[in-house]
Amino acid sequence: MGRVIVVANQKGGVGKTTTAVNLAACMAQMGRRTLLIDADPQGNATSGLGVDKRALTSSVYDVMINHLPAAEAVRGTEVAGLDILPSNIDLAGAEIEMVSLISRETILAQAIQPLMGQYDFIFIDAPPSLGLITINAFAAANQVLIPIQCEFYALEGLSQLVKTISLIKKHINKDLEVEGVVLTMYDGRTNLSIQVVEEVKRFFAEKVHRAVIPRNVRLGEAPSHGKPITVYDPKCAGAEAYMDLAKEFLETEGEDG
Repeated sequence: MGRVIVVANQKGGVGKTTTAVNLAACMAQMGRRTLLIDADPQGNATSGLGVDKRALTSSVYDVMINHLPAAEAVRGTEVAGLDILPSNIDLAGAEIEMVSLISRETILAQAIQPLMGQYDFIFIDAPPSLGLITINAFAAANQVLIPIQCEFYALEGLSQLVKTISLIKKHINKDLEVEGVVLTMYDGRTNLSIQVVEEVKRFFAEKVHRAVIPRNVRLGEAPSHGKPITVYDPKCAGAEAYMDLAKEFLETEGEDG
C-alpha cells in the first residue's frame, strides 16, 4: 500500500506546488511509482508537469463531483514512473457543490482507493486554504508535508493549520500525521532566513527536514517550461535539494510502507 502525502499550507506563495511537483518527480526518478494529484483549482501542478489544463477532457473535478473513476482521469507525464491526476479551474466550483453531498469530507479518499495498490507514493497538492477540498486531501492522506518559506511571518497561520490537522485526525482520519516540515526559499546570506530556520525548529523540533530548498532562479523558471526541476536543470542547487529531500523520505520508507 502506497504512502499518501498531502503537501499543504493555507498560506500561498510558500513553495507548496513547487515542492509537490519536484518531490514527486524525484521519487519517480528514483524508481518509485508515483502519482501527483493536483487538488488546487489553479492547476499549477498540472501545467508544471507539461499538461495543458485548458485542454483537459477530464480532471480531479470529474472524479470528485461526477463520479468518474480516478483511473480514467489519470495521465502520464514526460517523467517515467510519474502520473498526474490533473486539475483546472472547474475545481473552484466543487466546494459549493460538495456542501450538500453525503460523506463530503471523504469523497477524494473513496475515489483514489482503487489506485492505492498501483503506486508507491501519492502526493496531493492541496489548495492554499482550509476549505472542503483541503479537508478532502487530509482525509485521503496518511501524512502532511508542510512547506514553510524562510520569510518574515513564516509561522503565521501555522497554529491554525496544525489545529485543523488535529481535528481531522480526531474526527475523520485517525491515521493522519505531520510527516514533516520543509524549509523553502532559503537564502543563507540573510540573517532573516537563518532566524526563520531557528524559529521553525523551535516550533516543530525533529519534524524539520534536513534538506533545505534554496531560493533558486532555475526553480522559478521550470514551471513555465512545463518541466520539473530535475528535467529542466538537474545540476542546479534546487534540483539537488529536492533530490536530498526525496532521499530523506526514502529513509523512512521502511517505517511507513
